[in-house]
Amino acid sequence: MKEETVAPPVEPAGELSFGVRGLHCASCVNTLERKLLEHPAIDTAIVNLTAETGFVRFDSQQLTTSKIFSIVHAAGYTPVELHETDTSQDDDLRSQRNWFIFSFCASLPIMLTMGLHSNSAAQQVSLVLATVVQFSAGLIFYRGSWSALKNRTANMDVLVALGTSAAYFYSVAAFFGLLGTHRDVFFETSAMLIAFIRLGKYLEARARGKASEALKKLVHLQADKARLITAFGEQEVPASVIRVGDVVLVRAGDIIPVDGEVLEGGGAVNESMVTGESLPVLKKPGDTVSGATISTNGTMRIRATRIGEATLLAQIIKMVREAQGDKAPIQKFADAVSSWFVPIVMLLSAATFAAWYMGNSSDFLTAFRFAIAVLVIACPCAMGLATPTAIMVGSGIALGRGILVKKGSALEVISRLNVLLIDKTGTLTRGTPEMTDLVPVARSVDPAKLLECLATAEAYSTHPLAQAALAAAKEAGVEPGHADNFEERGGLGITCTYGGFQLAVGNERLMSECGISLTPLTKKTSQLAAAGKSLIYVAAGNALVGVAAFADSLRPESIRAVTELRRMGITTCMITGDHADVAFIVARQAGVHGFEAEVLPDRKRDVVKEYQGRGMIVGMVGDGINDAPALAQAQIGIAIGGGTDVAKETGDIVLMRSNLMDAVRAIIIGRATLSKIKQNLFWALFYNILGIPVAAGLLYRYGIYLKPEYAGLAMAFSSVSVVLNSLLLKRIEKKL
Repeated sequence: MKEETVAPPVEPAGELSFGVRGLHCASCVNTLERKLLEHPAIDTAIVNLTAETGFVRFDSQQLTTSKIFSIVHAAGYTPVELHETDTSQDDDLRSQRNWFIFSFCASLPIMLTMGLHSNSAAQQVSLVLATVVQFSAGLIFYRGSWSALKNRTANMDVLVALGTSAAYFYSVAAFFGLLGTHRDVFFETSAMLIAFIRLGKYLEARARGKASEALKKLVHLQADKARLITAFGEQEVPASVIRVGDVVLVRAGDIIPVDGEVLEGGGAVNESMVTGESLPVLKKPGDTVSGATISTNGTMRIRATRIGEATLLAQIIKMVREAQGDKAPIQKFADAVSSWFVPIVMLLSAATFAAWYMGNSSDFLTAFRFAIAVLVIACPCAMGLATPTAIMVGSGIALGRGILVKKGSALEVISRLNVLLIDKTGTLTRGTPEMTDLVPVARSVDPAKLLECLATAEAYSTHPLAQAALAAAKEAGVEPGHADNFEERGGLGITCTYGGFQLAVGNERLMSECGISLTPLTKKTSQLAAAGKSLIYVAAGNALVGVAAFADSLRPESIRAVTELRRMGITTCMITGDHADVAFIVARQAGVHGFEAEVLPDRKRDVVKEYQGRGMIVGMVGDGINDAPALAQAQIGIAIGGGTDVAKETGDIVLMRSNLMDAVRAIIIGRATLSKIKQNLFWALFYNILGIPVAAGLLYRYGIYLKPEYAGLAMAFSSVSVVLNSLLLKRIEKKL
């Protein structure tokens, strides 16, 4: 077989992802992984049958990508660049379709004339057509068998090649009288067997294409063109020529070609490909935008900040590919079975022949046909496809909801979750304080005037509580005034002059230094403090005029998410660095089972270990920065929050919408995916356990048996059924 010369793709040092042509079954996957791992510089090799991809982690000081490709070639497979995989899949689909049509059309006359064994002309036509099919449409099985045998292994191609060759060469020998007179030929068996297996391969390729639709949609989102702003005006150029710092013009309806910052203009942008949220987001100067999102209205000038492989879309595509190539723990079972499956089938075929021919005193042809049927009905493909197809569909569903699964195995692990630890700030809560209460000291004090004084004093402060006060004033339509003699006193608050009064805005210590009595509001402030709220007092002159209370409020979806987690039987525990009093209040509001307060990042990791020490499978939800140690320690790390640095998150799953309900959805998808994997493996095993005895003729006395060609058809459809069953996972979308 002529090898194709492929330029190795540019990848980060130590890691290589690539497409693989020529994978036919689970045995092919095991063979290629084993060959790759034989090299001492390679420590990880993962091959995905469904996606037809490979992933290798290696020592770049000892090994080059060209050498890795040589190893793949030597194993009998063809490596291709990842961006060529879509094209190669389309080509493979067309090829499988064309070969099926050809082999079926060539086999049909043989089927129609198979009763005319006494007709010399009919037999000659059958010989010619069967020979053409055997060494054209059937040649791929010989090539695959040769590669497998060279690597001292056996795959599905070996079974098919043995079965079809036995039927074909027996018929040739009978046709030329080498087996004695009156020996029947059965050219239809080998020809139709190849045609039916080709049909199964075509249907399998179609179904596998549907399983990878989510990734294909992502790849096709990338913009081809961009409007570059130059010194000579606007110029349309390929998006690939844009460099960091370039300014591009985006009009309504355009696909944004790069990650960047809005310099001028604004408008609504559809970011559903990033967040799964269908409502457009309003963008203004200073806001960031992501490449492949769509401007729905307005005109913007955008400065490119990330291009090529650094863009958010490129990072997501890379992670989705890695996730779909990752192996779930349950896949180890399928790999173990498939590694000894083919040799055992060959032994069963030989035993079947011996039992019928010698033990049951049947004629040679009957025993021979049963032996061939056993060879071709056995299907390691179904077991090889059981896990990756389900993971591919499950991760695609998650992606459509703004849930980025970075490791395919995460879908299985998250389905077994016992405990979910949830960070408070930014996960259960919004992460930024909001003004919840504004209390005047007396009815005579105008609340709007009180808010104006508060906003005026805080107008020049960058403190989070000051920013929250300004946001509340803006929402109420209150404009800050112009203050004089402004002084920000660290750890206390602000003093300034406004409207002829000396304003003091700050905490209790500032009021004490200014000689302001807090007695008029003691009862109310005690209640607010007990509720875990931060207080800012406002005084004018020598008198207290009011107090504002601030709190980091729960996200709207947090209570619902915790309720759903409890309903699913998952223990929830909130972890926070805040004081115990504040933590108690938030935990009670959210409805979690328990909480840990005043916790440092290292202690968060220890909490994870403590639960793991009790034999529990632990998940951690956090913002992916200060929660990194705990996210890494947990069996499942769920990083909440998207952004262009999403690839750097520690978590196994990233919630792009920063919505805790998406953690619930991820668990639902994980459970559905694991259930589908188990179904696939059950039916793949059940099919072989049931099919092999039938093919061996154990039910022959009851009139139930399989001709070899129909056994081949059944084998082909078993793989198709596994892929189609995985596609049924899409029904779970209605429950999310």
